[in-house]
Amino acid sequence: MYKNILIPVVLNRENDTPASFEAARQLADTDAVFTVLHVQEPIPAYVSAQIPSDVLANTRHDVLEGLQQCASELPEAKVQLISGHPGRAIVDFANENKVDCIVLASHKPGFEDFLLGSTANRVVHHAKCSVHVIR
Repeated sequence: MYKNILIPVVLNRENDTPASFEAARQLADTDAVFTVLHVQEPIPAYVSAQIPSDVLANTRHDVLEGLQQCASELPEAKVQLISGHPGRAIVDFANENKVDCIVLASHKPGFEDFLLGSTANRVVHHAKCSVHVIR
């Protein structure tokens, strides 16, 4: 069905990443390309100025290792670690990389989601490709 599938993940146990991977497998053509993406929110400059550069580099390295470990459940997947606001960054990445399907897990919405909006909500409303939300 789809040839270029993006699977955004959060590196914690709240989201259902294995279900996202399974859905992506089911939606994929035989020659599909999978990309497992994690968006790291930028640290404000006034904060990062106080953090030693080696600490920032080590943190990025640790996040990348966690992402690769997470993606090992989908061995044929590429991994990408980018920086930005998650909802916007996912949509931008999908547009720039000609993604034809985004599969993402969503948390159960709370009151704050009605005021601020969630990542899944932003992706659903702004992506130019198909979006499958796993609940």
